[in-house]
Amino acid sequence: MSIWQRWFGKPTEPLSSELLARLRELPPAVPLGAQALHAQRFIVMDQETTGLNPQRDKVLSIGAVLLQHGQIIMGEQFEATLRREQNVLNPSVLIHGIAPSAAAAGTPPAQALLSFMEWAGACVFLAFHAPFDQRMLARALKNQLNMQLRHVFLDVAELAPMLCPEANVGRGGLDDWVKHFKLQVLVRHSAAADAQVTAELALILLKKAEQQGIATLAELNQRLHAWRRLQRSRQHA
Repeated sequence: MSIWQRWFGKPTEPLSSELLARLRELPPAVPLGAQALHAQRFIVMDQETTGLNPQRDKVLSIGAVLLQHGQIIMGEQFEATLRREQNVLNPSVLIHGIAPSAAAAGTPPAQALLSFMEWAGACVFLAFHAPFDQRMLARALKNQLNMQLRHVFLDVAELAPMLCPEANVGRGGLDDWVKHFKLQVLVRHSAAADAQVTAELALILLKKAEQQGIATLAELNQRLHAWRRLQRSRQHA
């Protein structure tokens, strides 16, 4: 079995020769190593979904921005609505605003997902409540492209209280941290808008990490593991 087959597996549904060729060209995931934080390619992403069950619900849209060299690269943004012809009205529509007609007019899921992974490239993903985004994206990639997601995800919802213990926010939501840092937010609750807000928060947090002597991706991950252990010990004290 080739390395490519071990990574992507055997497709459950036939993929076009074009998609297969593009899949083979995707770069490998970035390991947690000695990369300097300021130079690391971070993709800050958000997804709108049909619900909050990673085993049942589907991705409706993806929004993402590039964060690198201490700034948000405004010319590097990604946004796509995935075609969902059987999407129905549900309470989540009131939040994300993606009506069934808009979902039905979206990009075919396999095409949208592959385009996103090509655009993201060799990166580390950042998201607010990242485990949910990671599970949703992994399931979508597996179902549509039979691709295994190996990228590192870091949770901005964990980084914020870890790096800012003095803030009276704790494990608050994105809006709580936006208020704490007095960020100017004009639009919320679309994947692209929430990715932009999360990127602004992540930029502040990465600068705080460097101010606290955290210089590399590996050091940030080690600090995060230590912080998690401390939180667990406090819960059981």
